[in-house]
Amino acid sequence: MTKETLVQGEMIEAAFNFWFSDQEHIRSPFPEYIREPLKMKTLDKFFDWTSKISERAKKEINDEIVAEKFEEILFETAAGLVMTEDERITILYPFLPRIGDVAKAKDIPEGQGQSTVIDRAHLKKGDHAFLKVKFRTNETGKEWETEFELPE
Repeated sequence: MTKETLVQGEMIEAAFNFWFSDQEHIRSPFPEYIREPLKMKTLDKFFDWTSKISERAKKEINDEIVAEKFEEILFETAAGLVMTEDERITILYPFLPRIGDVAKAKDIPEGQGQSTVIDRAHLKKGDHAFLKVKFRTNETGKEWETEFELPE
């Protein structure tokens, strides 16, 4: 594989397009300001990884393994490019609630029981990681928080 082949590769372009735009149930975790440098650094690291694959290993590697490695490099690289801890949390856990998201309690009439995420923090307790999420109730302005264990 050459660097040119990778840059033009459908898998690479499809992965960037997927993660850089919002989908039906997935929002892009990557802020606009890191996207161009992220592309270049990811391609460099990915090319470096592919150039070190032995001939024997190349026979055993399939498209799924290559795609997983590419995404791993993409997310690791992005985590080092962002400026805030909250942006880093979004990259590490792209499917979790973000600041500004509205949560609604179940079984409560429409317009009631809604709270907006106003802060998040990544916590370590022993060997376990947690996300602490702070909310503001939309009706009363009362603040409350919860935390839950993060997947590792």
